[in-house]
Amino acid sequence: MQDNGNDRTEPQVLSEPVPPYPKQRQQPPGNEQDVELKPRYQAERYRAADKLHGKVALITGGDSGIGRAVAVLYAREGADVAIVYLPEEQPDAEETRRAVEAEGRKCLLLPGDLAEASFCHDAVERTVRELGDLNILVQNSAHLNSQLDLSQLSYEDWDRSFKVNVYSYFHLVQAARPHLKAGDSIIATASEEALKGSDTMIDYAASKAALVNFTKSIAFHLAKDGVRANVVAPGPTWTVLNIADPNMPEEGLANLGSEGPMGRVAQPEEMAPAYVYLASDADSSYTVGEILAVTGGLTTTR
Repeated sequence: MQDNGNDRTEPQVLSEPVPPYPKQRQQPPGNEQDVELKPRYQAERYRAADKLHGKVALITGGDSGIGRAVAVLYAREGADVAIVYLPEEQPDAEETRRAVEAEGRKCLLLPGDLAEASFCHDAVERTVRELGDLNILVQNSAHLNSQLDLSQLSYEDWDRSFKVNVYSYFHLVQAARPHLKAGDSIIATASEEALKGSDTMIDYAASKAALVNFTKSIAFHLAKDGVRANVVAPGPTWTVLNIADPNMPEEGLANLGSEGPMGRVAQPEEMAPAYVYLASDADSSYTVGEILAVTGGLTTTR
């Protein structure tokens, strides 16, 4: 594995770690604090411009990975942040809170299971009650359990994937909508797999595709009130979600992203600016119902 320490003397496109990555395994849901080769989320090159001053964001899966990186950049842009995560992910959530507070903003921790409709509604209401508003909803949490063969796909995994990845999004949108105003936004995290399918992440890809279509379907209705709904579709990213995937072959993890034009995975901090763009009314006021694919070129090659 080549890791030049995010050398800021050369462009970031060339300065991130490349395969092979450390072979490792965690039990789901995993903890980022135990990952060998820590995911980069601090975005030291990023320069804020007060784009989200006075806003409040609710980010599911905000304890680690892309969600943590988004929370940090939102805080740097002036927003207070609430993050949703599973109780087992408390150590990672505490680290995210420290990072957000280091940017001078508040961070509300909301542990719970998004597969439960009541918790989705409670998360929205607590955010509004304790942080005073809700302007940005980011659905970023996900359930992932790859299958090496179709025969391994169980109803239990299918059901869990759709409850966490799709049903929770429905409940969160419905709970958030009464609080959202003109200039506010909803952002869903899909995946490159949602755009092309996957022979190993079958239920995950299907659920993410449903999330894309739901976002496009509600965007028209929300836009009438000046609320924009959009999607970010990340490519392979160095997060604990992949490391805690029970059926991800260690060799596949070690070479994650190597099949794309960039020849490597993305770091979470490379994804986060897309979420700033879609949350900022000044930047994306005419962007509605779109998919912002940040895949390292994978969707151009197959």
